[in-house]
Amino acid sequence: MIKNYFIQLADYNIRANDIVHSWFEKITDEQWKKPLVSSFNSIEATALHTAGAETIWCDRLNKAVAPLWMPDTFKGSKKDVADVWSKASQNLKLFIENFDETKMGTHLSFTRVNGVTYELPHFVVLAHVFNHSTYHRGQIVTLLRQVGFTEVTSTDLSGLFRK
Repeated sequence: MIKNYFIQLADYNIRANDIVHSWFEKITDEQWKKPLVSSFNSIEATALHTAGAETIWCDRLNKAVAPLWMPDTFKGSKKDVADVWSKASQNLKLFIENFDETKMGTHLSFTRVNGVTYELPHFVVLAHVFNHSTYHRGQIVTLLRQVGFTEVTSTDLSGLFRK
């Protein structure tokens, strides 16, 4: 049951991210990079942070030896950010589909970008990743409105299940 729940959250995450990425295609590079006040100083920085977070969590879950924090080195375009973010979202779903549900409560040890090591149960990590992305997608909506983009549509979870 818990595995199926996280697969559904992964599907939602993919769907919501696809909607957000479609908005990126409609804004100018000036809007993308415009300095704004939020957790991060532009739509670009917020998107890059979120893509980087999903990517590093995939690496951690898959026990990559030295996961890299992508925002420190990434130099791509809007499309490149969206592509990396989409790949990470798909990889999260793939991880869950292949993960043994009986191990959801086992701990994942990981080292944060600041060098501090933590341990959390897998189900907590997955809940965090999807919640984190939802939080920043909400910020992106606000940032898009600040640069004059008004074509936002709902990314609500219920949209995945409505017929």
